[in-house]
Amino acid sequence: MEFLSQMWSLLGLLTILQNVLPTQLLSLLHSLWQSLQDSLTPYSYFDVPEFLGSAAVEPNALYRHVQLYLHRSLLLSSPSPPRLTLSLPRSVAGNAGAAAVPPSVSLSPNHSVPDAFNGHRAVWTHHADTLQDSLEERRSFSLRLPKRHAAAVLPAYLAHLAAAADSLERSSRARRLHTNAASPRGSASWSSVPFCHPSTFETLALDPDLKARLLADLTAFADGREFYRRTGRPWKRGYLLHGPPGSGKSSLIAAMANHLRYDVFDLELTRVTTNVDLRALLIQTTNRSLIVIEDIDCSLHLTGDRGLASMRRHKRRRAAASDDSSDSDDDVTGADNHRGKVTLSGLLNFTDGLWSCCGEERIIVFTTNHVDGIDPALLRPGRMDVHVRLGPCGAHAMRELVERYVGASVGDQDMLDAAEGCIRDGAEMTPAEVGEVLLRNRDEPETAVTELAAELKARVNAADDLQWEDSAAELSDESPTKKGRKGFGGWESKVRILGRLRSLTKSDSGRRGV
Repeated sequence: MEFLSQMWSLLGLLTILQNVLPTQLLSLLHSLWQSLQDSLTPYSYFDVPEFLGSAAVEPNALYRHVQLYLHRSLLLSSPSPPRLTLSLPRSVAGNAGAAAVPPSVSLSPNHSVPDAFNGHRAVWTHHADTLQDSLEERRSFSLRLPKRHAAAVLPAYLAHLAAAADSLERSSRARRLHTNAASPRGSASWSSVPFCHPSTFETLALDPDLKARLLADLTAFADGREFYRRTGRPWKRGYLLHGPPGSGKSSLIAAMANHLRYDVFDLELTRVTTNVDLRALLIQTTNRSLIVIEDIDCSLHLTGDRGLASMRRHKRRRAAASDDSSDSDDDVTGADNHRGKVTLSGLLNFTDGLWSCCGEERIIVFTTNHVDGIDPALLRPGRMDVHVRLGPCGAHAMRELVERYVGASVGDQDMLDAAEGCIRDGAEMTPAEVGEVLLRNRDEPETAVTELAAELKARVNAADDLQWEDSAAELSDESPTKKGRKGFGGWESKVRILGRLRSLTKSDSGRRGV
């Protein structure tokens, strides 16, 4: 009882002093008390406010990192979580799909959560103080570390926290598919929709070695911040995907975006009026994005003018422009700039010139059905670093598609072996064609595999017929006046022998079946 009486007397004295003493003196006494506590405690404390400066208007990026780190790494995985605050914005709660959106989780004010790093114990505490005569809150986190190791542990711990928060933010952020709109008034801009493509590297039917190489290259690029800074290279990479229609170029782009968690900017060059508009669109793209130009050989005529005839055409255009124009030279130059089209030079600056360095962690992807139609200047490393050929469906990809679409049973193995043999014999079907055969028979797996094997066998026979016709045409080009029409060496005899071999091959195929 005597102890309680002394405590009440001390509290009363403190209340009297608070009312009597000036505010400045109280603040000084509080600071002295805090200093005494700091000198006696074995811990060091670090504050992370939500906003910086006295005006509290500039967000503190470290506060956001701590918030993400605690949300995913500690609060949801802790076996004995502290008191948590759950929230769901009104804009989300009013949507029809709100049930699928998990609520936001945060550490409640004035509660703590422990963490461990390299054998050291850290404690995070969330503070939320209401300002006097105001409803505004000042939020912050405080970090407690052992004083003996704080100087050595803090830099590495903060780097670990920032990397974890960056990875969490990348994996959780909503991604979008952007496209450039037509701009008759010259204002280049993007419009976007949510990006929800289901293609992933798990669903792609690719050669295993090619898939492994692509995944390794993409992962090394995403983790290459220090490498690109050390070597002085822009943090970007160029991909060229080429192959026949239906070989899976667009699906591979979607799988790349889903693997890296990047936004996609689908650049339609035919809607871009000038090189100036192209640069304006480039500046508006964000970091961590795939910039895609599909069918580059069909979008624009982008072959560089290097020959004498091209120089002459350029001179004739300049002469015609000077004869037809009645304006000053400056006006003509300005008009040409506004009316000019996107050129090869402008596209090269877009891929690896100075304007390509206005952002980082971006991948530029070109696609084409005919790689021979692209100017060689675009193909060199630094512009298109990785060339990926997507051709007809191989044996492994065919089996993977069958397993995914219809699920091959033991009884279908003979047909699958026959289909694989046809592919080895030169039958070509793109993944899109194989998928269509399987899709229309997805409820009847045996029929799907049989029809696929029959289609591949028909393509082998068609290829044999075409080869025989080419051989016969080549032999028929031999002049009968120079070579005898009779005997084994005559061209008519050769045609007859080829026809006999072809008929024997077909009859043997009919006896064996598909």
